[in-house]
Amino acid sequence: MSETVRVFVFCTAVFTAGIAGSQGGAAVQKGASPQMEQKEDSAQTPALKDLTIKVLHDNYPYAEGLKTAWGFSALVTGAEKTILFDTGSDGALLLLENMAKLKVEPNAVDIVVLSHVHGDHTGGLTGFLSRNPRVQVFLVKSFPQRFRDAVCGCGATVVEVEQPRQICANVYTTGLMGKLVKEQALVVRTRRGLVILTGCAHPGVTQMVDRAAGMFEQDEVFLVMGGFHLEWATTRRIEKIIAAFERHAVRYAAPTHCSGDNARKLFSQHFDDRYIEVGVGKTVTLSELE
Repeated sequence: MSETVRVFVFCTAVFTAGIAGSQGGAAVQKGASPQMEQKEDSAQTPALKDLTIKVLHDNYPYAEGLKTAWGFSALVTGAEKTILFDTGSDGALLLLENMAKLKVEPNAVDIVVLSHVHGDHTGGLTGFLSRNPRVQVFLVKSFPQRFRDAVCGCGATVVEVEQPRQICANVYTTGLMGKLVKEQALVVRTRRGLVILTGCAHPGVTQMVDRAAGMFEQDEVFLVMGGFHLEWATTRRIEKIIAAFERHAVRYAAPTHCSGDNARKLFSQHFDDRYIEVGVGKTVTLSELE
């Protein structure tokens, strides 16, 4: 049996036990990243000139030849570190297969950020770690202890997130949000404004945008992208969210995954040429946007 297969089998077994397990377990290795000093950092660090987000896993199709399944994963490049945001539902086949077709090397990833514990956002982690275990995995503190131990058992480093904090230069997490489902969003400071990437936005996409915008009051919100959790939302509720986006002067909106067809239609109608259609294989590069 090859080393890759051994690692994959081990991690799959441990993750299966970990996800079903309780909060008990051994101590988890912690990352050394300090809690963010947002005002000092934003004043001293020039914002990113450009940023690229490539969708690796989604239930909406976009590029031909790629597999779709319920879930979400995106690669963020252009910052100090290359970041994999969520891992979709199946890393053994779908995620790694799509990465290979998109010519994305697993070893190029430095950091994995998991928005929340649901399997359609974490299910691909085992397959990914079988190819690249030398990463930091940022996850909210509410993840089960055995899940965190399993990540460390595969060779990765766990960084627990509770409060807003810096991940690397110009890249931040909103910190733990929500009551029933705890979740974090990714926030990137660019010269065009803030880029906010959400997994499912269970705490409410408006609340997550509010949190991100409040972290950097001097920055406009340029792009909000990801799952907006509006699959079963009424038209009235979606329109209220669109109005909240307008109050924040959000330049571009890119709902996908659990956002729902009606929400995508309404966002498209309202944002017009500022709406970005997203699906697996879609690449969004800020420098290509007006």
